[in-house]
Amino acid sequence: MFDEKTDYHTVSMSFHFGKKYLLFTIVIFAAELLIALFVNDTVIRPFIGDALVVILIYCFLRIFLNGHYFKIAAGVLFFSFVIETLQYFDYVKLLGLEHNHILSVAMGRTFEWLDFAAYFAGFLLIIIAEKLYERH
Repeated sequence: MFDEKTDYHTVSMSFHFGKKYLLFTIVIFAAELLIALFVNDTVIRPFIGDALVVILIYCFLRIFLNGHYFKIAAGVLFFSFVIETLQYFDYVKLLGLEHNHILSVAMGRTFEWLDFAAYFAGFLLIIIAEKLYERH
């Protein structure tokens, strides 16, 4: 697939196994579960939880994908925006899954404009963390 002249730094995306991101994924998933099960407020669950879900998806993808962090984070942000937009149209009901409680919760059924800000905050945290890590 690669010849001798291939500069491996120009390859935009490759597969690998990132142990560090596996650990981050497990920790953030546990935090999300704790928030979902035990927190019912107006800040942590709706805003922090939504920011964390962007970071969770990013970390999960980074377990397997080795690419530039900005591109992967931007893809996750775009995906989050698409899902939130689909929630506006109650896509869970359109798919006939509204009676499946677990899928309804996992896929999300409540549209909220503020969620876009939470997703963007999660994206910014990813960029800041990766830039700081890159410097060290």
